[in-house]
Amino acid sequence: MKILALELSTTRGSLAWLYDNVEVAREWLNDRQNSAAFFENLDALTNEFGDPETIIVGLGPGSYAGTRIAISAAIGLQLSSGARLIGFPSVCAIECDADEYCAIGDARRKSFFFARIRGHELIEGPMLYSEAEMNGKLEKLESTMPIFSSDPLPQFERAVVRYPSALVLARVARESSRSFFLPPLEPIYLREPHITVPKMETKI
Repeated sequence: MKILALELSTTRGSLAWLYDNVEVAREWLNDRQNSAAFFENLDALTNEFGDPETIIVGLGPGSYAGTRIAISAAIGLQLSSGARLIGFPSVCAIECDADEYCAIGDARRKSFFFARIRGHELIEGPMLYSEAEMNGKLEKLESTMPIFSSDPLPQFERAVVRYPSALVLARVARESSRSFFLPPLEPIYLREPHITVPKMETKI
């Protein structure tokens, strides 16, 4: 099965192509204001290997803008290739050797998310906590439990910077026993999207 994986939920973007024993991965500094590097790498992979049979997208939690770009690109490729399209939590595809770990991240508005992952599956969260609540949560974890974050978070001393990997996503997509998100795909929202209603113009 020819698998293409797209991961743009953090400041490190990545793409991966997996087919039989061939694994190709590309990574770059992901500028959330400029997606040129993503499309250049995507074009290079598809030009070299052709159409995928399965496309998997990392859905976060993380950068909503980056995740939406990845989803939109995947939809375009699906329409042109007829590939199967699936989504998977990015935090379940962090590049590491641990089978079980915790992932934390900055959720803005003075809050942080927490998730616990085992065997690339969410077993807890993601849940939102204040800084004090998060410190209390982390203090209760086993001392040997790895804690990863894609953002530098010096206020949480045990957190080590690690990133989701498109190659890990591609390997997960090969496992038929997994449960995946199906279209229409959306980023994983940690809270309800904030919508500002424009003021109506008052005519005098």
